[in-house]
Amino acid sequence: MKGMKAPMTARVDELLELVSLDPALYRDRYPKELSGGQQQRVGVARALAADPPVLLMDEPFGAVDPITRLRLQDELINIQEELQKTIVCVTHDFDEAVKLGDWIATFNEGAQLEQYDTPERILGDPASEFVENFIGSGAGLKQLTLTRVAEVGLSDAVVGTPGERAADVLTRVVEAGQGHAVIVDERRRPVQRLSRRKLGRLEVIGNVPDPKLPVVGYRATLNDALDTMLVSSAGAALVTGRREMFKGVIDVQTVMDAITRSQTAAVLESDQAPIGLNTGLFQAQAAAAEADLSETDSSDSESSGADARAAQ
Repeated sequence: MKGMKAPMTARVDELLELVSLDPALYRDRYPKELSGGQQQRVGVARALAADPPVLLMDEPFGAVDPITRLRLQDELINIQEELQKTIVCVTHDFDEAVKLGDWIATFNEGAQLEQYDTPERILGDPASEFVENFIGSGAGLKQLTLTRVAEVGLSDAVVGTPGERAADVLTRVVEAGQGHAVIVDERRRPVQRLSRRKLGRLEVIGNVPDPKLPVVGYRATLNDALDTMLVSSAGAALVTGRREMFKGVIDVQTVMDAITRSQTAAVLESDQAPIGLNTGLFQAQAAAAEADLSETDSSDSESSGADARAAQ
């Protein structure tokens, strides 16, 4: 990175920020100095450097741990939302496909297309036994992956910053009738979530990030949000948007209410569900085309025979 021209350095910094890596910390690091998740982020940044119209990703998150995988998936969703790129992602993880894809193509051995449809239709109406087995058990629970955190209401939070007097933040929390305060850094990224009890024990808000902070992306699924809450035992998760900026709080009750509304809507609007191009339609179109071709060949043969007889 040293000795690079200013425009190139600015582009590198822009891409690093896009994949949530602080340029000041990571600009001059070698690959061996990065974790697996950081290397994956740099790989995405390199792929975006040429500004391609379509991005092909083959098993992009297969070599990282489950927690890092969820975070990288959220990052990819945020990047796609910001850049509006077409991304073709190859994966053997159906949950990942449902989370990331607007459309899913399910292939059998020999590159045989079994179903090409929306996640909603594939989960609700598998086109074949192969697709049904590929989805696996718990299809009902997978419905949680169809609703994004962005689609439900978020709760506001009392926000504080490092260096503030803890007593001042506690006063705002009490006045708001809340139990916690969210501490954000200079870029509005959440670093801590402090209860009234913790605030009462502090003089000044510190700036050390909490590594176990329950954070979920704005474009993450309700399934991810629920997992984050259950793992942290916090009963709530902090929601972040673009560039990891804090947007609000989601709790377990909000998720349960959203699930209830989704189930009710599915019953009332089942006939209005988006219909994709599944195997049945492909087969019907192919059969119709073959029938038309056969009729055309037959007509041509009869016409040729008549012409021959007329010539004789």
